[in-house]
Amino acid sequence: MNMMPNKVVSATEFKAKCLGLIDELEDHGGTITVTKRGRPVATVAPAKPKRYKSPRNCLAGKIEIVGDIVNEDTSHLWNCLREDFD
Repeated sequence: MNMMPNKVVSATEFKAKCLGLIDELEDHGGTITVTKRGRPVATVAPAKPKRYKSPRNCLAGKIEIVGDIVNEDTSHLWNCLREDFD
């Protein structure tokens, strides 16, 4: 991917070639400075990709675990099911 040099275009040219210019930005990077009567009025640049945020520790400090969630006695749930089959 070759870096597109910073380009300067008039507002009229930008309006006429907008989609093509945006495709160039996407493919090659760089920036486009849009001018009106020779004065810069806007700069167009590629959007930065959204950074990946790990879900690890996203609930830290927001929830509380009460009791033993690993060795919980669930035998009463199974007894309830057995009664339905008797």
